[in-house]
Amino acid sequence: MLATTAIHEPGFQPLAKEIDVVQELLCDKRSLNTRLAYEKDLRDFFRYVAGVAPSREIVQSFLLLSRFEAIALVLRYKASLVERGLKEATVNRRLAAIKALVNHARKLGIIEWSLADIKSEKVKPYRDTTGITPASFKGMLATSMQNTLKGKRDYALLRLLWDNVLRREEVALTDIKDLDLEGRKLWILGKGRGSQKEAVALSVSTVKALQEWLLARKELNINQPLFIALDRASYGHRLTGTAIYKIVQAAAKSAGISKNISPHRIRHSGITAALEATGGDVRRVQKLSRHANLNTLMIYDDNRLNHQAEITDLLADLV
Repeated sequence: MLATTAIHEPGFQPLAKEIDVVQELLCDKRSLNTRLAYEKDLRDFFRYVAGVAPSREIVQSFLLLSRFEAIALVLRYKASLVERGLKEATVNRRLAAIKALVNHARKLGIIEWSLADIKSEKVKPYRDTTGITPASFKGMLATSMQNTLKGKRDYALLRLLWDNVLRREEVALTDIKDLDLEGRKLWILGKGRGSQKEAVALSVSTVKALQEWLLARKELNINQPLFIALDRASYGHRLTGTAIYKIVQAAAKSAGISKNISPHRIRHSGITAALEATGGDVRRVQKLSRHANLNTLMIYDDNRLNHQAEITDLLADLV
């Protein structure tokens, strides 16, 4: 579908052989997760259009297409993603990676065209923010055997996820030095904050749980991760986001919760519970959730109140 020699627009010189646009793009991204996602999505795109991984030559071939040829190619790829039955958010993420590649090439002065004419799929955000009740989460906490090292770790981890509605990567990337037990603060790398850490206040219960975990662990090096693996094969290694996900799932299963529970669903649950406890005070809860857009919290509050069900019941009573 994509030849290794491509037509390029008048006035443009072939790309310098030493320029690897994909690597230049990836190096420009601070977030490891963003780099990995872009790499994966670009690999999928170039395997579709060229049948091979995105080598320097293949990427150059794509960038040297005319604007109309490139748009047609990406639109065919988008159609193939829809035919595969991928969710709208996944389609949009893969399109975003291609657009980022093209935009980066424009920044480098390699091309002049863009993919702005290619529209993303419409996505309804935060369709399900209900999560679980505080009582159900209390049951999850009770599954941690706090007379064991693993139990102390899991309990502290679960408390941190609930009390501060943190994202799993925010928890995974913290080190012992980021914790201020006396000041009851934890410095985290928040989403979209780059390398600038921000402080979140900790509850007395979370501080106590973290103290017990660290005392039992007996780690003196403050540069070590706050949460580590305890299995024999990877003892002492930083807990990954996947490992945190598995800990949450195991606790939910032990508590008899049938719903699929993830760290992000705990975040949803905590935010919803906070809105309930504050009577829907979205501005105060925004300080907890750290959402940049207040409208996001309005979605949580609307889902919590479920006005649609209330009006449906009113209509039913009229006939």
